[in-house]
Amino acid sequence: MTTTGTGPDATTGPVHGTWEPAPAARWEDAFLSGNGHHGVLVFGDPNDDRVIVTHHTLVRPNGGEHARPPHLAAELAGVQDRLLAGESGAAESLTDGRPLQWVQPFHPAFQIRLRRPHGRPDGYRRSVDFTTGEVTATTPDRTSRVFVSRADDVIVQQITGTADLGIALDHQLPGAPSGLGVGHGALRTPEGALLSLRARYPGSDRAYTGVTLVAVTGGTTELVPPGVRVTGAESVLLLTRVRRHTGELDVTAEARRLGDLLAGRPSYDALLARHLGPHRAAYARVTLDLAADPAERALPGSQLLEKRAEAALLERLFAAGRYHLLSASGLNPPRLTGLWTGDWDTAWSGAFTNDANVNLQTASAAAAALPEVTEACAVLIERQLGDWRENARAVFGARGAVAPAHSDGESGLAYHFSREYPLHLWTAGADWLLKPLVDHDETRGERDPRTAAALAEVARFYEDFLTRTDADGHLVIVPSYSPENRPANASWGAVNAAMDLSAARHALRTAADYHPGPDADRWRALADRLPPHRTNADGALAEWAWPGLDDTYDHRHLSHLYGVWPLDEITPYDTPELAAAAHRALELRGAENDSAHGHLHHALVAARLRDGARVTAALDRVLDGDFFHASLMSAHYPDRDVYNADAAHALPAVLIEALVQSTPDRLVLLPAPPAALRTGRLHGIRTRFGAGLDLSWTPDGARAVLTPHRSLRIDLWTSSGRRPLDLVAGEDHVLTLGTW
Repeated sequence: MTTTGTGPDATTGPVHGTWEPAPAARWEDAFLSGNGHHGVLVFGDPNDDRVIVTHHTLVRPNGGEHARPPHLAAELAGVQDRLLAGESGAAESLTDGRPLQWVQPFHPAFQIRLRRPHGRPDGYRRSVDFTTGEVTATTPDRTSRVFVSRADDVIVQQITGTADLGIALDHQLPGAPSGLGVGHGALRTPEGALLSLRARYPGSDRAYTGVTLVAVTGGTTELVPPGVRVTGAESVLLLTRVRRHTGELDVTAEARRLGDLLAGRPSYDALLARHLGPHRAAYARVTLDLAADPAERALPGSQLLEKRAEAALLERLFAAGRYHLLSASGLNPPRLTGLWTGDWDTAWSGAFTNDANVNLQTASAAAAALPEVTEACAVLIERQLGDWRENARAVFGARGAVAPAHSDGESGLAYHFSREYPLHLWTAGADWLLKPLVDHDETRGERDPRTAAALAEVARFYEDFLTRTDADGHLVIVPSYSPENRPANASWGAVNAAMDLSAARHALRTAADYHPGPDADRWRALADRLPPHRTNADGALAEWAWPGLDDTYDHRHLSHLYGVWPLDEITPYDTPELAAAAHRALELRGAENDSAHGHLHHALVAARLRDGARVTAALDRVLDGDFFHASLMSAHYPDRDVYNADAAHALPAVLIEALVQSTPDRLVLLPAPPAALRTGRLHGIRTRFGAGLDLSWTPDGARAVLTPHRSLRIDLWTSSGRRPLDLVAGEDHVLTLGTW
């Protein structure tokens, strides 16, 4: 049994929420809600509350809206010749000389300010309920509740015990440009009032407008520009939306649409009920119960982080990670900051960073039963596929598609690169971005035509790009880039990066699986001509499978181990010698700048290689490094430095991979459980061979219940070894394991 509470009474199962005894003092600690389009960061101050509003479309024009990929195709052959002849720095000339240009940076819209005379300070509590998406702040004389509706795409906030309340939309957030053209509107309506804020970007015809409908029950409403004053009301209901646009937005039409939500005078609870169907169904599919101490489960999140009670902390971080990942996914998958920021100067533009971060954040989507996340990835790819085609033509003179390493969500063109980061030369991105979609298709046993179309585009690119061969007749990937590393004795653009080899093989063979026929035969033959991975003098899988290129070990990325995770190209079961070399490469890898994504990437690879000690060590680096804010959103660096969603969203994937792994024909149980996971229950997992899975375990043994949706034979791997397992659709299959 599990509960949905977040306080001391939530003692019979994992806590599906978190709480704090004080308002947030920093926006990083504000509790979060979102529907994949709109997001909110809620401070919960009963006397001067702030609700920061965000939206996935809000990116600031910086020239990136007009940027195009470099036209380098005519120079490609010459650079390839020079690289293959041993000129290690030749790829540095494959550029049009432009300076580094960041993609358009993500930014917040504004904050809803709610001020009242000081009320009672005692008995304060703020909480977020993951099962509903509600953020609540209460005192004895006031309650505020906020959620972002998945049903109606609107931010809903209700304040009761209001007495005297001032409401305004305020654009003055950290880093807001001084040249932002801001206009406020306030007018009376039958419901109470309508507030609007329009902000036009400096030097641009682009703008965004926020509209808040204020519906007042009882009391009086007075316009006090730029906002309103409500006196003596029983409750106040706020409905807010944001639109990014060119020209002017029809605020009247937006107000009418908000007003339609109140037709028939529906209450906050009625609007919440409409939202709960899609939200709760998604969130509740998967749960993790680690039999934590009830007293520790009852602690505020900040105390739980400080106390470092691992079972209760990992339960809550798992729940929070799934909640935040779901809440950030809709129009797009999560950005570097998920769907949230309280500062216009968002690190690394708050971009979609495709050479590790997006992929790590969405790693649990298939297994953790979040098709909403996979759909967000599919929508973004489909929207940008035309830009990917332009990248292939401009940079490589090829048909097909090449994904950019960075995107603002608006453009999929490759224009963010420099000498030290020649990201325009990276060709593996499309395969990595498509991998969650392929995994999802495997779990459900159907192939999405959008995924099939994108895979065909990627295969066509490799048909045109893979034209060079080595002395043994193997195809050569040249130039080749391993994000974001370089050989110890060469430049960034090199030859046969291990990641590029793995991605090309996987993309060609997967495209062939989706498109049987003459194309498939040709693509498989091309994949078979790619060279094998290389083992270096240290016994490690080399990051570049090209003679003479030496490894650089101290780096946060583990791009060369792409064949281990997320692919199944290198496994202890099918390729034990390569797996041993990959494990040696993992042992030699440093942590470089101690970034959260590096630690959790390390943990994911270690789990695939059945190294529970390394999974434990990587988790310890994150839990001991003060990476999590009181909101349970994470930071990029230790000591809560740089707000970033990588750790928050990737941690559920690490725990799942340590407990359960699957391919279309294999199930691995308890491959690498961390020390803190000695007892527990994981419910609702989806496998890539089309079965649901519930797993429970103690130090004395484990029990798994498989619910297959199709009939097939798979290999079951446990600590005892391998055995075949026949599954019949619709018939539960119970597995009992001894000591693991």
